[in-house]
Amino acid sequence: MAPRTAKSIQEFALIRELKKQFGHQTPGVVQGIGDDAAVIEAVAPIWWHLTTDLLAEGIHFDLKSAAPESIGYRAATANLSDLAAMGAAPRYLLISLAIPKQVSQPQVYGLYRGIMKACRIHGVVLIGGDTSASKTGLFLSMTLLGTTAQHRALFRHGAQVGDQIYVSGTLGDSLAGLRLLAPSTSSRSSEEKPSHLSRSHRQFLIRRHLQPTARVTEGQWLNTGRLASAAIDLSDGLSGDLRHICEESEVGAEVEVDHLPLSPACRAYAKTCGVSPVQFAITGGEDYELLFTASPRSCRTLERQARARGYRITRIGTIRSKEFGIQMTAQGRTQPLPPTSYEHFR
Repeated sequence: MAPRTAKSIQEFALIRELKKQFGHQTPGVVQGIGDDAAVIEAVAPIWWHLTTDLLAEGIHFDLKSAAPESIGYRAATANLSDLAAMGAAPRYLLISLAIPKQVSQPQVYGLYRGIMKACRIHGVVLIGGDTSASKTGLFLSMTLLGTTAQHRALFRHGAQVGDQIYVSGTLGDSLAGLRLLAPSTSSRSSEEKPSHLSRSHRQFLIRRHLQPTARVTEGQWLNTGRLASAAIDLSDGLSGDLRHICEESEVGAEVEVDHLPLSPACRAYAKTCGVSPVQFAITGGEDYELLFTASPRSCRTLERQARARGYRITRIGTIRSKEFGIQMTAQGRTQPLPPTSYEHFR
């Protein structure tokens, strides 16, 4: 039997089925999927945080090489990570899809399964969205709503000269995983021998790319404990995202390259490429770790609590004056941190 494509998908039947599978009612939702708009019961005093992402086939993902469930999971993680960087608790989700005729109904359900697999970890409820046909590729738009207490949120603009720079987890893993999955488009060197990589390292890096972790609980811990002065998630890479904090806070930064947290798997893969793993850590995006700053007064408490909670955080540098610029120091030598982030339309 041929798979059902968007041409044969019935819009309202699809919406009913999506509501049945994914649109569960929960306290706080007065009306979810099925009406002209969703209705949420507001509980004061809180701040609402809203983030949205648009993903286009051929730009952000390729259905020919990635499973729909994986695409959905990574898309949800990107939104969850935005809220994690604000220290917010994710609450509600809206999804809009533009579906081309070559996409089958099982693929659509797979996309939603991946999205909700990532979201249910944090208790997120799907409350609405929209569907449309597409004459080109698949388009996915997600809007995620979260909350914090009033006047209690993390922003990019709070870093002060002298603050220490930290990251969660390890850096560069997602880029390495992507290169393992898509070697033909990764600019690999002729000396690279990925077959020399152990199976466990290979699986670790691919999993870090396909199923990244949004550091939601870590973000809420930093926020509620007033432990961070500024924060951002690492979606575009350390080089670019640190620049965002510096620009918004009007400061400079010094990154100590020898302190960058690198997984054994990333180190091993970089060795097969004949390059330094630092290159992956600085340029690689979509690790979805947290990059944050903390006052020197908070560092001892921050590190003690992180150990007690089992959170991996690493101090990687110091906030400097704006005139200092954004520099990296390795083996006593200081040089500018190169801007390497991906930009649309460039």
